[in-house]
Amino acid sequence: MSSDQLFALRHSLAHVLAQAVMKLWPGTLVTIGPPIENGCYYDFLFPQPITDSDLPTIEKEMKKIIYQGQTFRCDELKVADAKKFWRKLKQTFKVELIEDLEKNEKVKTVTHYTNIGPKGEDTFVDLCRGGHVESTKDIPVDGFKVTTLAGAYWRGDEKREQLTRIYVVAFPTKVELDAHLKMVEEAKKRDHRKLGKELDLFTFSDLVGPGLPLWTPRGTIIVDQIEALGKEMEEKGGYQRVRTPHIAKGKLYAQTGHLAHYKTSMFPPMKLDGEEEYYLKPMNCPHHHEIFASSPKSYRDLPLRYGEYGHCYRYEDSGALFGLMRVRSLCMNDAHIYLTEEQFEQEFNAVIDLYIEYFRIFDIGKFVMRLSLHDPKELGKKYVNQPKLWLKTEEMVRQAMKKKNVNYVEVPDEAAFYGPKIDVQIWSAIGREFTLATNQVDFDVPGKMGLKYIDKDGSEKIPLCIHRAPLSTHERLVGFLIEHFAGHFPLWLAPVQVNILPVAAPHEEAAAKLAADLKGRGVRVTVLPSTDSLGKRIRDGEMMKVPYLLVLGDREIAEKTVTVRNTKTKKQAVIPLSDFMEKTVSDIDKRSLMYTIGSV
Repeated sequence: MSSDQLFALRHSLAHVLAQAVMKLWPGTLVTIGPPIENGCYYDFLFPQPITDSDLPTIEKEMKKIIYQGQTFRCDELKVADAKKFWRKLKQTFKVELIEDLEKNEKVKTVTHYTNIGPKGEDTFVDLCRGGHVESTKDIPVDGFKVTTLAGAYWRGDEKREQLTRIYVVAFPTKVELDAHLKMVEEAKKRDHRKLGKELDLFTFSDLVGPGLPLWTPRGTIIVDQIEALGKEMEEKGGYQRVRTPHIAKGKLYAQTGHLAHYKTSMFPPMKLDGEEEYYLKPMNCPHHHEIFASSPKSYRDLPLRYGEYGHCYRYEDSGALFGLMRVRSLCMNDAHIYLTEEQFEQEFNAVIDLYIEYFRIFDIGKFVMRLSLHDPKELGKKYVNQPKLWLKTEEMVRQAMKKKNVNYVEVPDEAAFYGPKIDVQIWSAIGREFTLATNQVDFDVPGKMGLKYIDKDGSEKIPLCIHRAPLSTHERLVGFLIEHFAGHFPLWLAPVQVNILPVAAPHEEAAAKLAADLKGRGVRVTVLPSTDSLGKRIRDGEMMKVPYLLVLGDREIAEKTVTVRNTKTKKQAVIPLSDFMEKTVSDIDKRSLMYTIGSV
């Protein structure tokens, strides 16, 4: 099925959903019902609350409509007539939509799509631009399912009416639907919010505030390991580390242009007695620019690469917050590369190489690089008004990607305000999509900030700047990795790498010595004393997804072996202690993806 056909199927199903709801709950106010990835939804204002127990009833009614083979008729109405039509039905949201179309798009007419019943009667009408199947019988009755309810504010404004959103998943066949539902169930098991709590990795506190994650000791180990990886890779890449404060004067962000473009995403200013306004740092680049400007620079100093795991703060509406994926406090794997135009291709592609190496380390097999471009109509508003530089810089990125033979897609109207960028979409092990890394080209802000270097001919020139964050933020990356690995982190990343289980009290001394030896070689290890049964300790280790459980009893001590249990594969083997030590330390040092000892 083509994308257009799938759009029509899901769009038509949204109308069927609304028709079913209106029949079951007369007096309901309808709003919008777009097709989306994997299905559609529709937002309603019900006369009385509905619950999940009502979803099967809605689905049954939808199937009745589909079996009738209803068709769709398009009617074009003058704006005044359309508003009169919806006012008569007391559908105030539809009237508002038409008024906005009239005001913002200057439309003179709008289209209605009417469902036609088996006897030729009008059964349902909606304000709609079209894209429908010929007949509802073209919608497979075993290819969709009404899945969930959610709350939604009208127009996304939390000051407006709170609506009830009904989601439907829809596919051309039952096989595809079943595969999707299976993936959804697996995703629930892997949900980073659920596993993060079970594995004691992070928490949130009402006293601290929403969107402000607190990392527990176990979660902090993961964060520290990721940061160590980032610093190690950046040292190899010639980066210099810097540190910047958490606040700055508002005039800094005004000069860079961030205040004008991102003020709604920034926390309110702090009013200090006798001083200017200060803002919590929403991004690191203005601070790095000031470090660059603090001393004279020559072309010999370039490229100059400043790296920082900088802590930033961004205001997100409470309704947009989502575990670690959408937060208000974030620690960003940020760096800024100051360079000449001649150095651009090499430096830009070095960042791409860094991405690909990280994806290998984290077993991210599927990714897409998106070249985000500007919209000429938005120059001077959403984007800096330098049309020639936009076209030139976008072409520089295109050519760099083509010469490197990197697959990418172009996406209009998603650039940064100061230049084009590469956004990287990745997919987890179960196919969930995430936006992770970014590689942005800035041809504008360095000039605004007075950044310059002395070129070979003695003239002053403005450097280009590449903004890059290949490991995103700690928050988003860890959230992704929890779901990607289902909590079974690679050995090098696991908060606790080995649990030692002495069979009984007489074996605890040997367990303590083994733990000390492992810790001495950099292994994170815990001894679970024999006060609990061996079975319970094995279950506890598996529940916390500790990679290796080592059972130590009389035989193991006498033969200098260990019984190793792999909590991911559930396999178990007896191997020489020295082999375990060497292989484990080697796997950690190499950041091996899998943890396997012998046949385990």
